[in-house]
Amino acid sequence: MNSMITKNGAKKLINEQKPTIMLVDGMALLFRAYFATAVHGQFMRNSNGVPTNGVYGFVKHFLTAVSHFNPSHIAVCWDMGSKTFRTDMYDGYKANRPEAPAELIPQFDLVKEVVDAFDVPNIGLKGYEADDCIGTIATQVKEDSHVKILTGDQDILQLLDERISVVLLQKGYGNYLVHTKDTFYEEKGIHPRQMIDLKAFMGDTSDNYPGVKGIGEKTALKLLQQFGHIEGVLENIDQLTKGQRTKIEQDLDMLHLSRQLAEIKCDVPVECPLDLAVFRYNREKVLDKFAEVEFRGLHQLLDEKQYA
Repeated sequence: MNSMITKNGAKKLINEQKPTIMLVDGMALLFRAYFATAVHGQFMRNSNGVPTNGVYGFVKHFLTAVSHFNPSHIAVCWDMGSKTFRTDMYDGYKANRPEAPAELIPQFDLVKEVVDAFDVPNIGLKGYEADDCIGTIATQVKEDSHVKILTGDQDILQLLDERISVVLLQKGYGNYLVHTKDTFYEEKGIHPRQMIDLKAFMGDTSDNYPGVKGIGEKTALKLLQQFGHIEGVLENIDQLTKGQRTKIEQDLDMLHLSRQLAEIKCDVPVECPLDLAVFRYNREKVLDKFAEVEFRGLHQLLDEKQYA
């Protein structure tokens, strides 16, 4: 609580506390949980033969993070298929990724059912990625709340600002690397939004776009620290070494395309008003879902403070 002096001299208390919303990258948690056990062939099939290992691990990651960070509001965002506006722009985008394993496919719908049981919004839109939905909602609600983004994907660090922090999952459960805009600058020497241009130069092997061939992270960081952004580099291209200049000029179109691919869209037609994301769930409803899916042990992670 802070205080201010009103015109008549009386003190007025100002409550600066704002709610905290956790925006969860559902795919990041589901895939991490699935592959952590699938590598050993542990699919946890229920009595109907449906694999549940990914969903079980998702719930464990979800509830562990909720207990650790205690958000007042939560929404979970999802990819809605492999075809997006980015694949329309560049047909090689994520083309190096294999098809989803057969044991994971039935868990895509099942995990959303479990999220529904917690009365948490599931958000996704065809043609866009979960990151775009997260970026859009974070932008919409950050003036009225503190935003924490839970993911394993560092691409989302470009969204960091005074009201948005990113919680990166580390190995195991309950281990996190929390980034703010200040910690990001301390680590990289650039501001979060410059990460878009960083990826434009160096490309992204995971998303399968090349950037500028021959320009790696070290060189890209140096250029951005010196010139600020792509436009600044191009305006001062005569100051670059001959090798750098040649590489950039040869891949100029891909540089600009890679920037478009790297940038998270924050104006997607989705919304999640804060009042729809309040985290209060019905314990019996959740336990009934756990029993239906044949989950054991997860009830121990439920916190009575969050019951509706």
